[in-house]
Amino acid sequence: MLIIHTIKLILITLNILPYRITHRNVLFLIYLGTLVTHVFMDEPRFAQPIPNVTVAVGRDANLPCVVEHLGTYKVAWIHIDRQMILTIHRHVISRIPRYSVTYDNSNTWLLHVSQAQQDDRGYYMCQVNTNPMISQVGYLQVVVPPNILDIESTPSSVAVRENQNINMTCRADGFPTPKIIWRREDGQSITVERKKKVMVYDGEVLHLTKVSRNEMGAYLCIATNGVPPSVSKRIILDVEFSPMIWVPNQLVGAPPSTDVTIDCHTEAHPRAIIYWVYNSVMVLPSKKYIIDYNENSYRAHMKLTIKNLSTGDFGNYRCISKNSLGETEGSIRVYEIPLPSTPSKQITHVVEPKEAAPPRNESIKVVQPEVLFPIKNDESYAQRSPNGIPFERKGLAIGQSYYTDMPPKDFGFPNAAASLRWNSKVYYTVLKILSISSSLTYSYCIANHLVL
Repeated sequence: MLIIHTIKLILITLNILPYRITHRNVLFLIYLGTLVTHVFMDEPRFAQPIPNVTVAVGRDANLPCVVEHLGTYKVAWIHIDRQMILTIHRHVISRIPRYSVTYDNSNTWLLHVSQAQQDDRGYYMCQVNTNPMISQVGYLQVVVPPNILDIESTPSSVAVRENQNINMTCRADGFPTPKIIWRREDGQSITVERKKKVMVYDGEVLHLTKVSRNEMGAYLCIATNGVPPSVSKRIILDVEFSPMIWVPNQLVGAPPSTDVTIDCHTEAHPRAIIYWVYNSVMVLPSKKYIIDYNENSYRAHMKLTIKNLSTGDFGNYRCISKNSLGETEGSIRVYEIPLPSTPSKQITHVVEPKEAAPPRNESIKVVQPEVLFPIKNDESYAQRSPNGIPFERKGLAIGQSYYTDMPPKDFGFPNAAASLRWNSKVYYTVLKILSISSSLTYSYCIANHLVL
């Protein structure tokens, strides 16, 4: 199109000028053609803006600049923040070897930044040397993942006495500025302000007041700014306190020739030395003594098993725990329980006999208690006899029985059946009293560890 306009202009000029062409006329025509070319030719322009590019430190970045109708003009890249000319056309001007430029024959000029550093962050200008000069600007963002500064943070292990205060610090750098959070490694809550418990605490400084042994453990300081990877630091908090002991059973009884186990629990930090003492002598593991020891953090549980108890094994056993801050002990008394012996008399239950009707037309013989009946010859006694004639009874020795067809009326029995019922009830009552007495006596002996 530009050529057509140029030809039309030349033809118009030839019509105006005389037919005789001189050297001066040729020079005029050349100048006029160049002027027309500059007037009608398209000027350089940017086809698209330079995008903002974000890259992690150490990675490569590319900034594109697309220019149409560049013609004979030159493209230059300039770092505005550094006020530094980087490239002109295909030549690198900067002495920084990480910068380079390429042209892909598609009107695109690429500025390459290899292994980008934080100093490369800033505005970059793509400039074309027209008159007046044209340019556009893009931004290169170089982000930096977080990094914890050990020199400005709390060491990996820190100790504090129980019920004292402590501040744990964690500082990190990076771009953007990292955010610091705290967590407990065991998943437990963090006690802040002595009342408030939180699972996550935000801030560079974690302030703990009146620290207890329950707050002992590993704390994680985590720094993050959206640029992977996030980083963390593990800080172990040791809470120091003197030993404490508690004994589940202070009195333990067992019979001879058996095994018995006694145990004690202790808490201490720093780690305590725990051992058993009997008769002022340390108990060492052997066939006689079996010692079992379990430890979890600042807690410990120790058991002592005494095999085949004998007379010399009964007494006081001491569980002793000591560390650099103090010493304490607990006492357990092992006493003998005598084996229960077999009672000398066997107690049986007496069942009351049922009353049975006497057979008809049969005489009943009743066994009378062992009683000595006196011989009565006086008249008053004869009147109390059944037939009014005094009868005579011989004295009986103790242990013998007396038989008669009819008991005397002075015992209050109207007949033989009543006499049988009375004797049976008396005998059963006596046996029942003896049984209750023997049971009470046996229970008393067992309760007071007495041998019958």
